[in-house]
Amino acid sequence: MKIVHVASEMFPYMKTGGLADAVASLAGTLADSGHEVAVFLPGYRAALEHRDAVGAERRMRLKIEMGDQFLSGDVRVFSPRPRLQVFLICREEFFDRRSPYGNGERDFEDNADRFIFFCKGVVEALRLGDLQADVVHGHDWQAALLPLLVRDAERRHGVTLAVKTVFTIHNIAYQGLFPRGIFARTNLPEDLNSMDGLEYYEQINLLKGGILFADRVTTVSPRYAQEIQTPEFGCGLEGVVQTREHDIVGLLNGVDMSVWNPATDALLPARYSMANLGGKQLCRVELLKRCGFAADYRGPVFGVVCRFTEQKGLDLLLGNRDFFLREDCRLIVLGSGEKHYEEAMHALAAEAPRKISLSARLDEGMSHLIEAGSDFFVMPSLFEPCGLNQMYSQVYGTVPIVSRVGGLIDTVTDADDVPDAGTGLMCVPTVESLGDALRRALRLYADKPRLAAVQKRGMARDFSWRVAADSYLRLYQESL
Repeated sequence: MKIVHVASEMFPYMKTGGLADAVASLAGTLADSGHEVAVFLPGYRAALEHRDAVGAERRMRLKIEMGDQFLSGDVRVFSPRPRLQVFLICREEFFDRRSPYGNGERDFEDNADRFIFFCKGVVEALRLGDLQADVVHGHDWQAALLPLLVRDAERRHGVTLAVKTVFTIHNIAYQGLFPRGIFARTNLPEDLNSMDGLEYYEQINLLKGGILFADRVTTVSPRYAQEIQTPEFGCGLEGVVQTREHDIVGLLNGVDMSVWNPATDALLPARYSMANLGGKQLCRVELLKRCGFAADYRGPVFGVVCRFTEQKGLDLLLGNRDFFLREDCRLIVLGSGEKHYEEAMHALAAEAPRKISLSARLDEGMSHLIEAGSDFFVMPSLFEPCGLNQMYSQVYGTVPIVSRVGGLIDTVTDADDVPDAGTGLMCVPTVESLGDALRRALRLYADKPRLAAVQKRGMARDFSWRVAADSYLRLYQESL
């Protein structure tokens, strides 16, 4: 099968969150299974400077219609593994930036032009390169115009670019909302600038286009596919999603075991497995030392790795500051994002520097060490389409503390609710419920045989992308 993925991120070339991991893992697994896979990304500076892209071939020159003007661009191609090609849609004005979406304070003002150009560049590259895809699979709002643009180009040029289109909603909270006048930049038929098309309360909504016009729509967990059809989680698009209720399916993401595997993880100071957890203790010692804590500390270590946004439940974590200040424990936080959350986290760490550590940055190596060296991983998300860190935690023998939302429900079983099958601790997304889960974690930590049983049940679960990719392949085959 010839499969084309289109996304704004892919590990290791550009990553701000789980989208990058999911696209890389799914594409790689499909390629390893014998399928011909292409991934289209914007030509970010980080991607062009990555060692895989050194000497990337300039495959074609693009001339892209954007409203009443034409903009040029290049397509560069490299192959990081057999049967997998990465295509970079390059235009320095749009993509020669370190960050993909904004400067940390606000989104780039030209994001509409940037990602409309990107989607159009993908379609033109498909046409000029004669890739003849069986499936074109777009991810999130940055690629949501693909289903529309593919069919429009096929109509105008009398060609077939994709037999079927698939669109995945990784997070419906990010929709690509822009002034209605931006529609002219798409050069799509004017009747799509309406309530039945991209129009959304006198704006245009790119995500809406992907939901309405892809042949099949997926989300990244079964629970999230149900949640986004409700006002509580649909972010205003629940009615749009409901129109596709027979075409939408929730497919869980997986864990890339070539990257996230404590038995082989080169980023850890020691390796370990379910059969021999000795290396986990060495990882804990190294984590404590790296954060400036005593290496022989015996109490529980709570880890957090996330983007600093409201979604991740940071207000709930900060609302339990007294727990971390009062109890005999350590809290280690890694992440960056919205300024007011960074400031609040810095203030909390400054209040108890002997108990709380903050690393306000993106650090792949440190994220692996926190997953391996912590006893508990705290993830009190207000909503979570799938989530990856709760799966990483279980793979690494670290007990996740998570909210009862989205993919967290699909991947974690509460050890108090189901003692013989529990792999974590769950709460509803409130300050009080998270506080109760944290106190239950202390009791679990004090019961070492029970803690070991919960750890090993988590490590025994199969979250590999082999399982997840099989689900996508079935969807592709059914669609075709």
